[in-house]
Amino acid sequence: MVSEPYGSFSSKDAVVCRGVGKTWAEGTPRAHEALRGIDLDVKPGEFIVLLGPSGCGKSTLLYLIAGLEQQSKGHIWSFGDPAEGPSPDRSLIFQETSLFPWLNVWQNVSFGLSIRGAPLEERRAVAKEALARVGLVEAMEKRPDELSGGMRQRVAVARALAMRPKVLLMDEPFAALDVQTRAKMQDFLLDVWRDSGASVLFVTHHIDEAVALADRVVVFTARPGRIKTIIPIDLPRPRNPFSPECEKLRMQLTEEMRSEVDRAFAEQEALVPA
Repeated sequence: MVSEPYGSFSSKDAVVCRGVGKTWAEGTPRAHEALRGIDLDVKPGEFIVLLGPSGCGKSTLLYLIAGLEQQSKGHIWSFGDPAEGPSPDRSLIFQETSLFPWLNVWQNVSFGLSIRGAPLEERRAVAKEALARVGLVEAMEKRPDELSGGMRQRVAVARALAMRPKVLLMDEPFAALDVQTRAKMQDFLLDVWRDSGASVLFVTHHIDEAVALADRVVVFTARPGRIKTIIPIDLPRPRNPFSPECEKLRMQLTEEMRSEVDRAFAEQEALVPA
């Protein structure tokens, strides 16, 4: 347990943020504050959705938790250890799949293992196992340009799973997909999440997606991003999007978001020269 000044928390928690803030280009005329005073605890195996207007720092928080950027203020821990740099225990999946076009599917999936120096047969076996979990074993030898958008995102998830992470950080991974494929990918992700046992932090702008996926929805304010409220969703999965319970949650989240979206738009308009 860690005590004041940070507040107590369990070393078993997947992610803990205390007083986390981020200012980009700090100390320069271009400085802008992206995040302020983020306090968040994520339990092992929990599915957290981060929801908020554009530019509120949701993606920035993922990069800080992944260890790809350093916070300006506060502290972040993962399973009791400071998250001070990248770790295979925390895998980040971007909106763009970032697959290497010159590698086939299984080589893309096992790329992290190749950097570690794992032997060829081990890399192939781990890739095959990860691809089996996302239903793409038959695509092992294909190139990324031979796959649909949804299949490429499944490969990106498999690449993350190959490192056996304890925390999956997902930055709007389905944003570029059509509505039908997006719904399929949400169902697929929930299956993978249950099998992996990992904690998930998932960024989205879509209220329907948040209601479909989350154990808790963390609603952010407009920039600088702060946590406005956290809404638990205690409904069995798969969820019926047309149920009265889901409709009530959509209305609640829409109301929470309305003023923040208006404020974000006003701020953006103020930055545009007349």
